[in-house]
This record gives sequence, structure tokens and C-alpha cells, in this order.
Amino acid sequence: MNVKEAVARAKQYIFELFPDENPKNIGLEEVEFDEQTNEWLVTVGVSRPWDALGESPFAAFSNRQMPTPRAYRIVRISNDKDEVLSMKFRELKV
Repeated sequence: MNVKEAVARAKQYIFELFPDENPKNIGLEEVEFDEQTNEWLVTVGVSRPWDALGESPFAAFSNRQMPTPRAYRIVRISNDKDEVLSMKFRELKV
């Protein structure tokens, strides 16, 4: 598996795992290959409808569009088996 295949697999997995949550803007954030475990670690960002609910009520009066908050997930994929091994929340360090 190459990096493009790993990224495509991770994005598809997120889309298929959360169909009822209507994920939007599924995009690559980071990708890393762990040589010791022979696994891809692909961080994917995703927007969901309720993420935008926290917007300020004054945003409607502003000329600027507020960015939609995103959730981040790390998808771990076996390089040998093309199999997703895990998916976990990626915490952001502020």
C-alpha cells in the first residue's frame, strides 16, 4: 500500500463509519508510516452538522463567514492487510 491508498482508505472508513452523522469536508491532515509496526497513521479532519451549532449568534450580522469547527480522527491501517485496525480521537494541543 502506498501513501495515497492509505489516505483514501482512511477517508472512506470515516465516511462509512459515521453515515448517520452526515460527515462533510473529510480531509487529510497528517499521514505517517510507522516502520516498526508496518502501519499507516492517517489523521483525518471532518465537519459534522452539529459542529456549526456553536457559532456565535452575531455571525449572521458579520461580513465574515466563521469557519466550521472540525473533529480529528487518527485511523491506523495495517500496511500488509489493507485493514483498518483502529480509529481514535485526536486531541489538539493548544
